[in-house]
Amino acid sequence: MILFVFEGEKREPLIFDTLQRLYFDGGPDHIICTYNNNIYSLYKDMQALSDGADIVALLRQIIHKRGENTLDEYSSTSDFAEVFLFFDYDFQNKNENLTVDELNLQVKKMLEYFNEETENGKLYINYPMVEAIRYTKELPDTDYYTYEVSRKYCCEFKRLVQQFSFYGNFDFITPQRAKWEGTAVSLKQNWLYLIDQNVRKANYICHGENVYPECKEAIAQPQIFSAQVSKYVSKPDCMVAVLSAFPLFAYDYVKIGNLLAEANFDIPL
Repeated sequence: MILFVFEGEKREPLIFDTLQRLYFDGGPDHIICTYNNNIYSLYKDMQALSDGADIVALLRQIIHKRGENTLDEYSSTSDFAEVFLFFDYDFQNKNENLTVDELNLQVKKMLEYFNEETENGKLYINYPMVEAIRYTKELPDTDYYTYEVSRKYCCEFKRLVQQFSFYGNFDFITPQRAKWEGTAVSLKQNWLYLIDQNVRKANYICHGENVYPECKEAIAQPQIFSAQVSKYVSKPDCMVAVLSAFPLFAYDYVKIGNLLAEANFDIPL
């Protein structure tokens, strides 16, 4: 059994549902639950548990209070083969009354704690938020690796995405089930483009080259975060490179290399 923990209850499960149908059908059973708050609130909740921190125990308590019984029969991460978490960087968040450096320290600690899916869980970060997956011109977008947004404008990022994106909504990657059969081919192609763009960009962020990394470890989540902070966030205008976590997750855990090669993507196998 695999547990997927999402920050929000709308976009993230919808995106994952498409990924699951494209690449994970017939795989292990999975459970989805939502935290319904940001990573900085999760940090506080985890800190309150001290050395006994366990994401499943925490979530079970939280969602039970909401009247949900999704995790009632599970008590800890040991009840799952793997645990994955998807949260937004959201460094524009002013409600925490913390400096950017303080927010970054919390994210760094969370990535250090959630660094292995078979233990405490593995954390994936959207920069600056889940809508990053739509921040693209018509696919394939060869300029994707250059896109950045400042902290000042991250508060308006959803509006910026709507104005900037070639795609008016999420249907190009997350169709309604009734439309699945008629859109499956274009969906697969669009997801391959998104995986290609985000993998290359992750390598650009970490190593300065818009090409495939030599190995998956070269663009691991802690490496991406460290490079984001040193190369973008620390700039005087406090930028962040737009990057989506879901294509990187697919790259990490789906045998995607052959699919990309068959689609004539220049990827080392």
